Amino acid sequence: MATMLDEGEASDSELIGLAKDGDRGAFGRLVERHYDFVYRVAYRWCGRKADAEDIAQEVCVRIGRAIRDYRGGGAFTTWLYALTLNAARDYARKSAREGAKVQAYGVHALISGEAPEEADERADGLWAAVRRLPDKQRDAVLLVYGEGLSHAAAAEAMAISEATVSWHIHEAKKRLKVLMRSAGED
Repeated sequence: MATMLDEGEASDSELIGLAKDGDRGAFGRLVERHYDFVYRVAYRWCGRKADAEDIAQEVCVRIGRAIRDYRGGGAFTTWLYALTLNAARDYARKSAREGAKVQAYGVHALISGEAPEEADERADGLWAAVRRLPDKQRDAVLLVYGEGLSHAAAAEAMAISEATVSWHIHEAKKRLKVLMRSAGED
């Protein structure tokens, strides 16, 4: 689709209008114009260059999905600011879940005195064993240890009581010890 405007001089609202109509060039120019702003907001929020780049890229994808719904009630940068903060929060939640998994593996490795490579292999074996647990035990372990939820939050997600989650965790630990021992003998 050919753009009627010189995109270098086009206003944000003109570029937004064209992008809403499917003009990829206008969309690209709009993203290019505001990428540094998105990156700066992301960097200030997280303080790490690599994470800020990941967040900024996610925002670019989200802009593509949401541009047609943009109503223009305020400044485009205000909308972008909210989009960026939401992406940063989502990224932080995802990173926290991943960090909790890594931390759980690390604690297990420290307790067992394993080297990091051995810990990775052992963690893979542990999660394979978790997948062999009965449904409720597996779900409780995945939510509490895999996703970092509290017993109360896991109980809410599983629609059971907190005490029942604790019981499932307790039973899962007993069963995992047996499964891991038998896996070590193979």
